Amino acid sequence: MVAGLTVLDPGVLSLVQDTGRYGVGQLGLSQGGPVDCHAFAWANYLLDNPANTPLVEITMGQARFRADHAMSIAITGADMQPCINGQRMGMWQTLTLNAGDELRLRYARRGLRAYLAVRGGWTVDGAFGSAATVMRNQLGGLHSGLGEQAGGMALTKGDVLPCRPHALLPKVRGVPTRFIPDYNALTPLALVPGYQFDSFSAEALTAFFDGEYTVDQHSDRMGVRLNGPSVVSKQPGIVSEGIALGAVQVPPDGQPIVLLNDRQTLGGYPKLGCLTRASLSMLAQTRPGQTVRFYPARLADASAQWQTFVQFFDWF
Repeated sequence: MVAGLTVLDPGVLSLVQDTGRYGVGQLGLSQGGPVDCHAFAWANYLLDNPANTPLVEITMGQARFRADHAMSIAITGADMQPCINGQRMGMWQTLTLNAGDELRLRYARRGLRAYLAVRGGWTVDGAFGSAATVMRNQLGGLHSGLGEQAGGMALTKGDVLPCRPHALLPKVRGVPTRFIPDYNALTPLALVPGYQFDSFSAEALTAFFDGEYTVDQHSDRMGVRLNGPSVVSKQPGIVSEGIALGAVQVPPDGQPIVLLNDRQTLGGYPKLGCLTRASLSMLAQTRPGQTVRFYPARLADASAQWQTFVQFFDWF
């Protein structure tokens, strides 16, 4: 019998994710992985897990789980007011669940996505080297998608997230306050200009960087659609090419789309550039109706920031 954490209510959308599926773009497969790598990395770090350890990305909240045996867990990201057996607990720290305990996550008060990790990780099989759930590719999750059962499925009621019994952490660990983002703040997002940046007029670029954009309700893990000042390229279409994570593409209507982890592999719209990974983590926590702004960033600064992150968390 499989034992671990039983899903009593998966909420709006709960997905098993690791750092993602790389080197498969030529097969038409998406990367997957956490859209907020900052919160993801801290959840595993608190539990001494390797950076690529699978955990659960929970969107919006309203999820409930029951522990089949004692376990150490951590919850980071959006404030979903976690409760254990009705008692309110903290975010961005380790927690202990005993056998039979019920963990409840309420509707997110701030942010959009939370990350639930267990010490040692959820023991799930991978597909193409990753357990990351990509629903559009039908890969990853509790079932790899390579056997008789379909992969790429969101968690459902009755699913069991398997984990091995382990020694509980002797004391609570927490993330230092300075590393806990304020998801309600209007933090400007850093965009590194790409090679098609010059195809946009000076007027269009001024409108983009001086304007505010509202996150559209049709945003998802493929991309964040934005509504605001129109940005039209002098180059209306290009030959389809590979799309990088965080690319800001501009379709003919002039409304930018920031492409995320489950994006398509090819696209033919002009692109302003790419958001930095830190800015992508902040964007991943914005809700429909929230506003965002952008500023131009230097590639050298973005690279140094990412290298610091990778070295601290031993990301790869």
